Amino acid sequence: MKKITLLGLLSACLFIRQVPMQAQSFSLEAVKTYPFPSDMTSSAQGARIAWVFNEQGKRNVYVAEGPEFTPRRLTSYMQDDGQEISSLSISDDGKWVVYVRGGDHGSNWDDNVAVNVNSSPTPPVVQIWSVPFAGGEPKAVAEADEPVISPKSDNVAFVKGGQIWTAPISGSGPAKALFQARGSNGSISWSPDGSQLAFVCDRGDHSFIGVYTSAETPIRWLAPSFSKDRSPKWSPDGKQLVFVRTAGSGGAPDSLLTRVHTPWAVWTVDVSSGATRKLWTAPKTLRGSTPATNGGFNLHWAGKDRITFLSSHDNWPHLYSIPATGGTPLLLTPGSFMAEHISLSHDGNWLLFSANTGPDKDDLNRRHVVRVPVDKAAMEVLTPGAGLEWTPAITGDGATLALISATSQRPPLPTVMPFGKGTPKVLGQNLIPAEFPQGQLVTPKPVTFKSPDGMTIHAQLFEPAGGTGKKPAIIYVHGGPSRQMLLGWNYSDYYANAYAINQHLVSMGFAVLSVNYRLGIGYGYDFHMAPAGGEDGASEYQDVKAAAVWLAQQPQIQADQIGIYGGSYGGYLTAMALARDSKLFAAGVDIHGVHDWTARRASDKAAGRFERAPDLELAGKIGWESSPVSSVKGWTSPVLIIHGDDDRNVQFNQSTDLVQRLEKQNVPMETLVIVNDTHHWMKHVNSLTVGNATANFFKRRLLKPRQ
Repeated sequence: MKKITLLGLLSACLFIRQVPMQAQSFSLEAVKTYPFPSDMTSSAQGARIAWVFNEQGKRNVYVAEGPEFTPRRLTSYMQDDGQEISSLSISDDGKWVVYVRGGDHGSNWDDNVAVNVNSSPTPPVVQIWSVPFAGGEPKAVAEADEPVISPKSDNVAFVKGGQIWTAPISGSGPAKALFQARGSNGSISWSPDGSQLAFVCDRGDHSFIGVYTSAETPIRWLAPSFSKDRSPKWSPDGKQLVFVRTAGSGGAPDSLLTRVHTPWAVWTVDVSSGATRKLWTAPKTLRGSTPATNGGFNLHWAGKDRITFLSSHDNWPHLYSIPATGGTPLLLTPGSFMAEHISLSHDGNWLLFSANTGPDKDDLNRRHVVRVPVDKAAMEVLTPGAGLEWTPAITGDGATLALISATSQRPPLPTVMPFGKGTPKVLGQNLIPAEFPQGQLVTPKPVTFKSPDGMTIHAQLFEPAGGTGKKPAIIYVHGGPSRQMLLGWNYSDYYANAYAINQHLVSMGFAVLSVNYRLGIGYGYDFHMAPAGGEDGASEYQDVKAAAVWLAQQPQIQADQIGIYGGSYGGYLTAMALARDSKLFAAGVDIHGVHDWTARRASDKAAGRFERAPDLELAGKIGWESSPVSSVKGWTSPVLIIHGDDDRNVQFNQSTDLVQRLEKQNVPMETLVIVNDTHHWMKHVNSLTVGNATANFFKRRLLKPRQ
């Protein structure tokens, strides 16, 4: 086994620069200079917006104000130190900006635990900060998470140690706990006048919605039951709450392999009397189960006395509206597309969202910003075209729409436009460094092919310009698996990084096929929740294999030089490809992948209950057969295995175990361990190390020397 060190990687990079490349080649360092914006938000009054820019690991808050919307950096964190910025918000009066610095909030566990990528003897902390919108020194509010600003713009409520605290937004006074309640408390929601605070108290098998008023007033528990209540939202007059009720834990163990409906319903409750009303119950079908896309229920008490929510019961994640007094839900967004990144306008009259729809046939593989009134099925695509747009937010004065936009070449940037229709203004273009190779990036082409069972699979084909010979190719498989790769830059920082690597590989002379296999989003519930996936049968792997078969049939592709790479769930599918079909896949890079599903099944078996799922043994067997480690004897192709040892999404031991198995079998293997970084490469330099290691591995394994 070959271990890659940083020195060895730098040497490899120097060697590569000495090899003649195509005229259009560029370094990964150059294409990774783009600034990446996220967390677009606006104030409830005026025309003030804020977002986060990640500039090569230096993460800062930026703001702008109408009518000019000139970007201005508000913070000065100028080191690549792995400290993310999240939970960004502006006070209603527009005077304060609040954010969390630290942690890894895309994790499956320990998201609010500090990340120490620099191995500092004094580790960082996860901390809430506030800073005046006009500028000034940020003030530490508390070592805590999940801040929510009061409508009065004077205090911040937040979660610390599973309890709810408050502190002055100015940082002028100490934080204090509001109360102590059993369980884990969160999902904070201030009443419209800022006098009360609703929250969710999770007690394991059940959860309650509580309302706190003052230190002298007992907490009111609203409609307590044996259920799990969540997502409380206040009515505009502050007299009622709307919430979602789901089933509590328990009952006889059900089948592990047969998917069943997960019930949910929308309820309202009078805060004073405790009187409840069930407004709507989701259809008792698989499609009617609890939503599993961005934002979950996306529940809002909108203006005009309407309740809005998201459901996939017609096969697509669509928005619905129902009178607050009950009735038949109105489908606001009919059509074969999904709604995500959903927000409610400050006046409560509009829902803003991004969707894979528009006038062009290829919009299924893009995102555009859409608006719809909360009481009428009259949606409008506001940003049609060949670009991509997402995370819309309307300014408090209702005049301007702020969003993030990109193309196949231009990286994502904050953008503003009139809320009706008008010309978008892209902000911060001067922050794209001169060395960024925007003019050299290719436009991916949409392609489709059939899987063996007849499922239509969408993909994007990146091809180098020029050249007459056959090209080696690489298949990219995304993680998730609830993701969708697009015809341009992605709205996720993690997948924007993958898009940059794919463009770099193309510049080296590879063709790249990015595959949207089943279990991904964007093509409806039945595709997203396809049967026998993952540990229940790995049905999605047939899509990946079909992609390689399709690619090998293309006249411009060298069929015996097809590689594969991906991270997380994409690492799992990479390992599956190499274990099952080394004759088809000549080499692969497995980045923090899952390799053995049976660890979770084993914990189910050892749970200590007398009752067990009726198909527990069969599920364990299928889980094993769906794991790459079960097919490792067929693995002959060379592989590079990469993992960060502070991974909070996939256990590091998934790769440790696989390495031992491959070593015993003498599989050609290289490894790269990133110490103290997470699943999301919080340190920019580490993302470059991983990307360059991937590209250099494929260069050595797949690119034939030029004659």
